[in-house]
Amino acid sequence: MMMGGPGQGTDQRVATCGEGYDRTDLSPPGVQEDLVRAVWQTGTPTVVVLIHGRPYSIAWMAEHVPAIVEAWYPGEEGGNALADVLFGRINPSGKLPVSVPRSVGHVPAFYSHKPSARGYYKRPGSLERPGRDYVFSDPAPLWSFGHGLSYTTFTYSNLRVSPRRVLPGGRVRVSVDVCNSSRRAGKEVVQLYVRDVVSSATTPVRALRRFEKIRLEPGEKRTVTFELTAEDLMLLDENMNWVVEPGQFEVMVGGLKAAFEVVRPR
Repeated sequence: MMMGGPGQGTDQRVATCGEGYDRTDLSPPGVQEDLVRAVWQTGTPTVVVLIHGRPYSIAWMAEHVPAIVEAWYPGEEGGNALADVLFGRINPSGKLPVSVPRSVGHVPAFYSHKPSARGYYKRPGSLERPGRDYVFSDPAPLWSFGHGLSYTTFTYSNLRVSPRRVLPGGRVRVSVDVCNSSRRAGKEVVQLYVRDVVSSATTPVRALRRFEKIRLEPGEKRTVTFELTAEDLMLLDENMNWVVEPGQFEVMVGGLKAAFEVVRPR
């Protein structure tokens, strides 16, 4: 199922993306979602391929359709590339470069928001039990920045941080074990996020600081190591100076979390 926006010269009445093209909603244009629902209702195994330039609001599809391929605008060889993915000749390994909102009411949706943004209670609402963040919706995005699946599953374990206490100008070594827990070779983008737990200025709930793409054979395990420097921990303080403040920092990799502390020099 192909769903897309226009290229140059396309009928402007169906334009969904491009310079100067803003939309008041993020629903798939025309009757495309109706078509997906009709195909799904027949019981036919269905894969939705999204070809577009901005995220759509597709909460129903995410809940009902077993597989969704995000292709963006794949170019002149896009058809061959998509065929390779759909028929299993290529194992996809991409990750989202944006967060996908649940609806236009969730805009803006981005992963590095402030702790006070995107709701306080972090609980979805419903008709039976209205929420306090959104009355009838979950405040979280449909899929967050960095999300992505493949035909392979990967297991993360043994997240390690060294040293646990470091001076403001010091370096921190972060290691994690990644294992291919499936029966097919695949690639995984290992992502390292950092959070300054308490700071004088507001900092994001998490910020991407390092990533590395690795290929693993079935059952293979590999240790991936990153190094964080003072530049990765800096914030812009009230005097407009870039500083590393003493305090606790968290690192997050593949759903795991560990912490270290920046201490004042004696």
